[in-house]
Amino acid sequence: MEWFWPEGFYALLMIAIFAFGAFAWKLPIAVAMALSAIAGALAAGEGIPLRHLVEGEFGYLNTILVIATAMMYMKVILATGLLDSLSAWMIRRFRKYPVFLSMGIMIIIMIPGMITGSSTAAVLTTGALVSPLLMTLGMSKVRTAAVVSIGALLGMIAPPVSIPAMIICAGVDIPYVGFALPLIICTFPLAVLFALTMIYPQIRKFSDKEALESHLKKMQKNPLTVRLILPVIVLVVFFAADQYMAGKIPGMGMPFIFLVSALSGMLSGVKFDVVKTAADAINDALPVMGILMGVGMFIQIMTLIGVQGFIVVSALSLPSWLLYAAIAVSMPLFGAVSSFGSASVLGVPFLLALLQYNSIIVASALSLVASLGDLMPPTALAGIFAAQVVKEDNYFKVLKVCIVPAIITAIWGIVIIAISGPIAAVIF
Repeated sequence: MEWFWPEGFYALLMIAIFAFGAFAWKLPIAVAMALSAIAGALAAGEGIPLRHLVEGEFGYLNTILVIATAMMYMKVILATGLLDSLSAWMIRRFRKYPVFLSMGIMIIIMIPGMITGSSTAAVLTTGALVSPLLMTLGMSKVRTAAVVSIGALLGMIAPPVSIPAMIICAGVDIPYVGFALPLIICTFPLAVLFALTMIYPQIRKFSDKEALESHLKKMQKNPLTVRLILPVIVLVVFFAADQYMAGKIPGMGMPFIFLVSALSGMLSGVKFDVVKTAADAINDALPVMGILMGVGMFIQIMTLIGVQGFIVVSALSLPSWLLYAAIAVSMPLFGAVSSFGSASVLGVPFLLALLQYNSIIVASALSLVASLGDLMPPTALAGIFAAQVVKEDNYFKVLKVCIVPAIITAIWGIVIIAISGPIAAVIF
């Protein structure tokens, strides 16, 4: 009967308007979230609270800056050909060792997601880069798209940039600090597992070296020199300094680090249009930044009218086993509209209901489960774009191959929450 309380009604109303706007009216997710927030405020008698809407809209300003500058960095290393050259070098280095090659390909797919926090960015960049290679190595179109989809999801959650984790942190006022190891624990064991089960069995018998070399020559645009990899060197050095010399040097922040690293690409010896590259980066990042603004308004109004507290109390009333089941089922399903929305609307209350565990590890695991929303139809962003990359018309064939990895991912997220205490004792 709890859902017949006023706050329960407001919650259902906001979710219904959100879903109706996103699916029936085909509105952008950010606009649908803003409309649902306004509807919730009106239903609760708050009118149209402009102050709260604006405050919520800028609640994720730091995350938005991270996305914008990270996308600029990603575009720079694409424009200089660094990503292509690194990929070709890695494949030549490990082509005689299919186990390591499989893991290396999975890491390549993950890199853009690790930098930008977007699974779509990973699919459309390195996903598009390695898909022809995987098919050259003997993989089918459907399995190739499935590998790209799973790798993109893991990259979205892996450090240094995990937007779902950042969203959850902002919702409960936890600084996004100390997440590197927990996010590695969440993602890299799965990356190794899926590389060895989805890629290795398909490529281990490949023997056409001429076809592979021909493809690699087309891939590598520039020789791999120290100047070319300068943006990577700058990024690693600055991140290490910011992480391990805190207090000794002024804090730089992730937006500054990404921006300086992107600018260092101008010294790589490869000419590219800096203004166009920056403009393309912002244009590609706009949909994600818009979603975060809508998420901010949604969460702000939920807090104002008591919905967030209501969801927390409802979650606290569940027995532990049912709470885990709710996390594993509801977060991916809600993520069908937006994995970022799932992280905010459900991730924040679930974290508050699990405060007896280490919050950093729990937030990392919740972000991993929320990422599965990008595989859920009807949106299924990772699956749809991966299918388009390999020219597969029926993306449900791709999602069918992803079912088992998705279930394993959800179970792994729940296991990490359950054993977060021992993990925290070891890594912190």
